[in-house]
Amino acid sequence: MPHPTTFSCLSDLARLPWFSAYDDRVVVSDETIGPVIDVHTHLALAYVRPMMLDLYKDARHTEHYLPSCCKLDLDIYINRNFEPKDLAAMKRDLTVGSLGRSGMRKTHTVPNLLREMNELGVEHSVILPIDFPAFSENWVNATSAAKTTDKLISFGSVHPYTRNMRDKLDAQVGRGIRGIKMHSAVQLVRPDDPRAMQLYALCGERNLPVLWHCGPVGIEPALGRWLSQVRFYEKPIAENPKTTFILGHSGALQWEMALELVRRYPNVMLETSSQSLPALKRMVESVDNTRILLGSDWPFYHQAISLAKVLIATEGRSETRHRILYANAAELLGLERRRKARAS
Repeated sequence: MPHPTTFSCLSDLARLPWFSAYDDRVVVSDETIGPVIDVHTHLALAYVRPMMLDLYKDARHTEHYLPSCCKLDLDIYINRNFEPKDLAAMKRDLTVGSLGRSGMRKTHTVPNLLREMNELGVEHSVILPIDFPAFSENWVNATSAAKTTDKLISFGSVHPYTRNMRDKLDAQVGRGIRGIKMHSAVQLVRPDDPRAMQLYALCGERNLPVLWHCGPVGIEPALGRWLSQVRFYEKPIAENPKTTFILGHSGALQWEMALELVRRYPNVMLETSSQSLPALKRMVESVDNTRILLGSDWPFYHQAISLAKVLIATEGRSETRHRILYANAAELLGLERRRKARAS
């Protein structure tokens, strides 16, 4: 019997065999699921002004940008589940809200992320900061958070037009980053910009994967939509074969083009956050299972949503499920190697 793919709200995911719900929380109740690594999460971000929030405060209830009361359809790109009022609230919170102490951002904290991880069997989450050339240091907050628990792993953020790019990258390496996050639509840099190409080469020399926001999502401003067209990602991939590139959102609304890049180049991986279930099934069926990583885009979305899609798409494929949920990310991030080193 096929699994349901439409739900009245987040807690209705408990109709799937792997989950249970209590109050408004969703938890993994199937002990065979896990471990899990989520390679795409964020803490609250701050721009222009320093971080005004306490990122270590337990806010009890997490206000995801897609509210838990919303109807949920797994068969469509996830942002199409937003009601207009909720989409407007998200955009306010990410723009003018980033200057202050209130709003949904105050719940996007380390304790809230860790609680959700624990309820779902997520062993590690990768925190992705996004910075401008100046007036933001989200990478500092991300690396500081990762030092508080081995459950969190930090990527860095070096804007291609920052001064002293090499020095800034090395400073972040010294703080323990495991990769670099780039977001063309937010940072307003095309993926194949000459300065970005220099950054990718530096990352390759330091064995740092680059996780891109990849592809248009349909709700961004027109300039951001143009900058993130999948066709702009091929040149960096082709000219930096020593750098591993992770296509965040698997190309978003242009996911079929992203699949072609994975087939064509060995240094490319797909990351699942936001993708529709039909697109994810195509990936599982047509792409080497060592090239797919689980991501959720927390706190935009509850981690259970992406997890549910992978569980459905990998039904009857236990090895593929393990690779997507854990093994691929563990190998990429060197987690097993570090674990063995600590044990010896």
